[in-house]
Amino acid sequence: MSMTTPPGWYPDPAAPHVERWWDGAAWTEHTRAAGLPGTVPVGAPHSAARSGEASGRAKVVALGAAGVVLVTAIVTGAFVLGGEHGAGPGPGPEPTATASETPTDPEPTTPEPTPTTAGPTGDPNRLVDQLNGVSLPLLDGWKRAERPVDRVPTAVTDDDYDCPGTSGFCRHGRVGTYSVTVDDGSSARSVAEQDIAEAAERAYDRDAAGRRPYNGMKDHREVDAGRVRVAGGEGYFVRWRVTTASGPGGYVQSLAFPPPSGGAGSMVVVRFAFDAGPAGPPLSAIDEITDGIRATR
Repeated sequence: MSMTTPPGWYPDPAAPHVERWWDGAAWTEHTRAAGLPGTVPVGAPHSAARSGEASGRAKVVALGAAGVVLVTAIVTGAFVLGGEHGAGPGPGPEPTATASETPTDPEPTTPEPTPTTAGPTGDPNRLVDQLNGVSLPLLDGWKRAERPVDRVPTAVTDDDYDCPGTSGFCRHGRVGTYSVTVDDGSSARSVAEQDIAEAAERAYDRDAAGRRPYNGMKDHREVDAGRVRVAGGEGYFVRWRVTTASGPGGYVQSLAFPPPSGGAGSMVVVRFAFDAGPAGPPLSAIDEITDGIRATR
């Protein structure tokens, strides 16, 4: 089982109404309006496309510079020849555009994605994951993350606080949706049981940037697990209670279920991370969010 996603057009995490090209390892600068036919962007369909774009821009700049030099040489030669024949100042031809002013077809530009407060459905109360075809309810006191964790759709609690370990800000609650590539015959139970360790590590031990916001995870124990109905299908969840070196620790849950679209070879995983203690969200919110998961198509 791996967490990789094949190259293709996917909703931009920061602007779901825009699609951005994923090269199999990272997001590229290519974007387009959502819903267009699935074509590969001009250039290589992977990270090498960036170097190709830079090379193309360098060629355009070089040709433009050469054009300016040529035009300047012609104008200078004409002036010198005119002086030799005694042609003094006088009315000349109408001014024409220089090489730098000549209209040309502009190079396509990529609009910068902007954060949104509503998903493609226009419902500000739901977190939409178009890649997996699901949406989650945003409960009172929750919102979409401005910077999605692991570049996946993420919901967080409104309040933040100084992390007890590494400098930075932490949230009392986080929920994210992932697409997991699985082998044929993999069950939701096996996916959830394999994912829970990584989910706990990312939430309370060492994050994707290598920081340790809680000075590391000291211990964990399973507190619940079982089958559950999700978006009309059958899923499975595993929940751990995590103890950290600093702070109150928390609860981590991995919920796995087949994609509502019925696509083979993948599984949807929803990861929950709730701080323990009175400041953390109630565990009942996990069940409420799970019950509210819906298919988007």
